[in-house]
Amino acid sequence: MTNDKQTNEISANPAITQEALAHLGDGRLAYVKAIRSEDVKTLFPQAPQIAPGIKLFVLHAADGTPIMLTDTREAAVANAWSHELEPVSVH
Repeated sequence: MTNDKQTNEISANPAITQEALAHLGDGRLAYVKAIRSEDVKTLFPQAPQIAPGIKLFVLHAADGTPIMLTDTREAAVANAWSHELEPVSVH
């Protein structure tokens, strides 16, 4: 089996469904993801205009719902802890 074939099979049959992912950690997990300021409006339509080219961090619930936006990874992790969530990083 070639790597391309393995990749296609994995993509076609994910090991975990979106529904199962949403329930991962029973509401106790959150993930931190770096984004660019240009992408903020897609996650937070109500956010004020932010200068382009800034690296920011978003704390998401396990189901992908954005929880908060900050300028440091540390602040996102601290916010997760303050809400009794276990933060994980997404690259």
